[in-house]
Amino acid sequence: MMNYKKYHRGYFMPPEPSHNWVKKEYIDKAPIWCSVDLRDGNQALIVPMSLEEKIDYFQYLVKVGFKEIEVGFPAASETEYRFLRALIDQDLIPDDVTIQVLTQAREHIIKKTFKALDGCKHSIVHLYNSTSLAQREQVFRKSKDEILKIAVDGAQLLNTLAKETEGHFQFEYSPESFTGTEVDYALDVCNAVLDVWQPTPDNKIIINLPVTVSMSLPHVYASQIEYMCNHMNYRDNVIISLHPHNDRGCAIADSELGLLAGADRIEGTLFGNGERTGNVDIITLALNMYTHGVDPKLDFSNLPEVTEAYERNTRMHVYERQPYSGALVFAAFSGSHQDAIAKGMTYRDEQHTTQWNVPYLPIDPTDLGRKYEKDVIRINSQSGKGGIGYILEQKYGYELPKKMREDLGYTVKSVSDHKHKELSAEEVYKIFHDTYVNKEDHVILPEYHFTQLPEGRIHTDVVCERDGVKTQCSGEGNGRFDAVCNAVKSIMNTPYTDLKYSEHALEHGSTSRAVAYVGITLKGNGTVWGSGIDNDIIVASIKAFVSAINRSIK
Repeated sequence: MMNYKKYHRGYFMPPEPSHNWVKKEYIDKAPIWCSVDLRDGNQALIVPMSLEEKIDYFQYLVKVGFKEIEVGFPAASETEYRFLRALIDQDLIPDDVTIQVLTQAREHIIKKTFKALDGCKHSIVHLYNSTSLAQREQVFRKSKDEILKIAVDGAQLLNTLAKETEGHFQFEYSPESFTGTEVDYALDVCNAVLDVWQPTPDNKIIINLPVTVSMSLPHVYASQIEYMCNHMNYRDNVIISLHPHNDRGCAIADSELGLLAGADRIEGTLFGNGERTGNVDIITLALNMYTHGVDPKLDFSNLPEVTEAYERNTRMHVYERQPYSGALVFAAFSGSHQDAIAKGMTYRDEQHTTQWNVPYLPIDPTDLGRKYEKDVIRINSQSGKGGIGYILEQKYGYELPKKMREDLGYTVKSVSDHKHKELSAEEVYKIFHDTYVNKEDHVILPEYHFTQLPEGRIHTDVVCERDGVKTQCSGEGNGRFDAVCNAVKSIMNTPYTDLKYSEHALEHGSTSRAVAYVGITLKGNGTVWGSGIDNDIIVASIKAFVSAINRSIK
């Protein structure tokens, strides 16, 4: 039996109810985004990024649209220091981008941080010290007043050094381990820091309230954030920032509810890379807003490229089920899902609608650089006629009759089941072509000649060759195809009782090929389908009819 009794709820509810965020339906605008891929994300890698990789990744984050990027902890290592200096000395930071650096509230670390920032045009100096009950009692063994003094002393040193260092500095403070801190005490510490920095409308201060370790349900975090927003000094001149980690799998929910509760800014990473279970995934968070009709202010229109840049520089792998980004997140293998998606797409074309509301697809994959035929309809033994028909129509232009799609569906699923593998669109096409198109295994019609009769009737004389034996036959019909069918039917040992027929052009233009589909119903054998392709629609129709006859013999 697992010893669940040794655990307790290590978080603190606000001292008064803070639940107004519940009344809000959705997030109506994008927050300020700050990427911490190059710091939080990088320090969590088994092999941290090299200088070259960090520069490459920094430039890609700029391309995506981040205006604030935390680039490291320059006092922590020589590599971190060199990276920051490379960005500054090589003039790699665009004028509209602000870099952020992290520093503990310790004098020698703060001083080295400002030395590393010398000459930077725009930077955020992110000061932190831990405030939680567990850290105060177990790690620092200091009182609340002593911990508060560490924060205030650090804030005062930032004021002093900013005046002595070239560049424009914005300040940020984090009560690290906020989620394990008594909320009213966290407020006291933040307000004490704000009193030192004296924020103004032209020089706003960032107060970051991190989920350093996730401890509670997301609604508790939202209530904590709302309480802090309601009681923080200088609130109009303070940017409330969130930095959620994902220990309980709630980083997205923590972020979304925290924004509803009044936060203005999010620190996170691409794909949620970060310590332990990771940081909040900014891609998921941004695209969740996008699906509600909100501009996220970040460009994720080519997620395959974003994935490639991330995997190249971090040597991490994006999980196949990662929301929006994973290789399989739009994949529909289920027959009923495929059918609903195919019908939804047809409905959009018919109605010319601009609103996206396709079953099973909360977002249009093409908005993210994904392709329907490659990423959405995937074929295996669980697939159905709708998905298989959709693949052939979208990629190759074949519009199979409904009953023929069903027949092909069984054939394709049987192949997938036998091979125990997913089938590509090319393999599905090959199965269709090899099974149904222009079949001449037993019967061929090497000759047929037509004569026009009165009242639009057509007479035909046909040479029918079966397994090398030729037979002459004749027939009449309302058209050339009907006449040939009646002629061949007259010499069949088991004539069909019904014929189903459809055709269409495969390409547009005077020299386009045509495809025809014919189903013949034989006593005791059901309907057997065949297809024919030719530049002449009548020839294509006759080939489809012959294909069905050959398949019925087989």
